[in-house]
Amino acid sequence: MLRRRTQTTTAPPDPALRGTRPSVLLLVTAALAGGSSILSFQPFGWWPLQLLSLAWFFYQVGMGSSVKRATLIGWAFGFGWTLAGVHWLYVFGTRFAHLPAALAAAGLVLLCLYMGLFGALTAGVASWLRKRWSLPVAAFLLLVLPTLWGVTEWLRGWVFTGFPWASSGYAHDLAPLAGYAPLIGVYGIGILAGVGAGCIAMLTQRARWPAIGLLAGLMLVGAGLRTVEWTQETGQPITVRLLQGNIPQDRKFDMEFLTSIVTRYQAMITAAPADLIATPETALPVFPHNLPDGYLDGLQRYAATTGSTLAIGMPLFDGPEKYGNSLIAMSPQPKPYRYDKAHLVPFGEFIPPGFRWLTDMMNIPLNDATRGAALQAPFQVKDQWVLPNICYEDVFGEEIAYQLRNAPHPATLLLNVSNLSWYGQSVAIPQHLQISRMRTLETGRPMLRSTNDGATAVIDHRGNIRQVLPFYTDGVLSATVRGASGMTPFIRLGNAAFLMLGGVMLLGAWFAGRRYRQKS
Repeated sequence: MLRRRTQTTTAPPDPALRGTRPSVLLLVTAALAGGSSILSFQPFGWWPLQLLSLAWFFYQVGMGSSVKRATLIGWAFGFGWTLAGVHWLYVFGTRFAHLPAALAAAGLVLLCLYMGLFGALTAGVASWLRKRWSLPVAAFLLLVLPTLWGVTEWLRGWVFTGFPWASSGYAHDLAPLAGYAPLIGVYGIGILAGVGAGCIAMLTQRARWPAIGLLAGLMLVGAGLRTVEWTQETGQPITVRLLQGNIPQDRKFDMEFLTSIVTRYQAMITAAPADLIATPETALPVFPHNLPDGYLDGLQRYAATTGSTLAIGMPLFDGPEKYGNSLIAMSPQPKPYRYDKAHLVPFGEFIPPGFRWLTDMMNIPLNDATRGAALQAPFQVKDQWVLPNICYEDVFGEEIAYQLRNAPHPATLLLNVSNLSWYGQSVAIPQHLQISRMRTLETGRPMLRSTNDGATAVIDHRGNIRQVLPFYTDGVLSATVRGASGMTPFIRLGNAAFLMLGGVMLLGAWFAGRRYRQKS
């Protein structure tokens, strides 16, 4: 048990529990417990299972006094969490990167072992602080472990450019904890999920009813916050058409298939006018000078004739070995708009030092793009301002918040253009849709999504999916949307708010440990 016995000593003793080394069976169980978290994310959405999984993890970390034991359990738990969350990378490695199955599997395992280090950091540092500060059980489970869990999720969101996919907060987009998103963002929700897990772990102790009360209060306050309107609808509604071409990924960069692709998108764009017509990421998969003569000029004339704004995903050539994964916007105005992807995908869009041999083996098109500016202006559609982001850029909520609070014209609508066809028919698409919903909750801005094969959708400023096309089909989503203005606390502060919360919780744990030592 985690319970401590009070003794008349100068400092409370460490609990004599289960030794210093976890068994192989315990490590396997920890990996399975972490892997079960996949069921808390979409398309499953069983978010309470995440709290149970974290509660098991927290309890096991508290079952021993050894930092090494805790660290190994955390590493196994984090490994299983990541492997389940991003297993679809294996599809990319074998089917589209042309890697041997063994090499693709080995690469995935190595990535997950690296990501597991953040779970190890959570458990190891928490166990060390427990000994250092002589923490009582409640402070350990309800303050230290949840804070370090959230902070290490934030760390993996930016270390080595970051890979925050399957961060725990995303599982709560439909749960009561979603109400906290405009205040402390997805990582703050991760801390609160940890507090909820700590409350469940506290059911093994004598202070059961206070833990139950805290968990209930956490959920009730979150549900109440969901009723708060942090932003207000603004301007006149605009009509939008979001295109989903469903181009087979293995033919997208085949030049023999190019005419079919550009003809299909030309027909989809010009089928009907709208205030905003958006295509997916790299819908036109070649540089402008490789398109048929007059192709872009014809689209510009269509925009000028119909009053439509065309947002088109395509690579743009800037010189020898310099190009961007970009989006251009053609409108009745003669001057075109350009947005360049700023947060590039390692190995897929930029080559880390020393790994060119691997990217050459994978033979991925457009795999060494130029990084766009961190701050780029939105473009105007009537009296709405649209801020684009490309593919997994919307995983980085802090960067979107930075643009919203610093742009000369704060955006009223967010636009994500993506292509997740690299990952086959997997959970990557519903997971990415869930991520976009979290961005709308954090910013109070509607999100438009135009993708190659899903999820093409309209999400309102409260995180509700208003319309969505069926996955893995071609089609056009037509809708009328209205933007929103105003600043949520998350837009104003970004992740600073969540870090302040974590700092206060750690300070509270330190005071709790000091008082515990004095009483002992």
